[in-house]
Amino acid sequence: MYRKSSTSWLPMIGLTALPHVGGLYGGFITRKEVKTWYPTLNKPSWRPPNAAFPVVWTCLYTGMGYGSYMIWKELGGFTEDALVPLGLYGLQLALNWGWTPIFFGAHKLKWALVEIVFLTGTVGATMASWYPVSRAASLLLAPYLSWLCLATALNYRIWRDNPEKKDE
Repeated sequence: MYRKSSTSWLPMIGLTALPHVGGLYGGFITRKEVKTWYPTLNKPSWRPPNAAFPVVWTCLYTGMGYGSYMIWKELGGFTEDALVPLGLYGLQLALNWGWTPIFFGAHKLKWALVEIVFLTGTVGATMASWYPVSRAASLLLAPYLSWLCLATALNYRIWRDNPEKKDE
């Protein structure tokens, strides 16, 4: 009995930490570009300061990760009942991790915009699928969805205000 309870925290730690894996990878890509390429872009005056992004994403990744643990626990692990809620969560996580290489790595502003629109919709669908299982877990995604709305608007403005140069 003691052994079981001593390892019961592992899924909580693992699922809470999982989103940070992509965040660390994204930070690696962003680190160089935020000092070289990103300052050359026209950006709206209302954009958050660069220093806000790592703080915000640390909070958002922790909240979404813990929410996924709550869903996982409530549905008894990776069960048939968990397929849709955790499948949507996995899809949005993959889309989340994919945005940074598209925007900062490949400098494809339009494709990053398309991607973040799909991401935002998938987060909304994830919240809807989580709500009947755990209202609290669903609400842990609300700040994330709000931030994505801001990020989508910012991506749109940057795309609009920085037309792609035609290759000669």
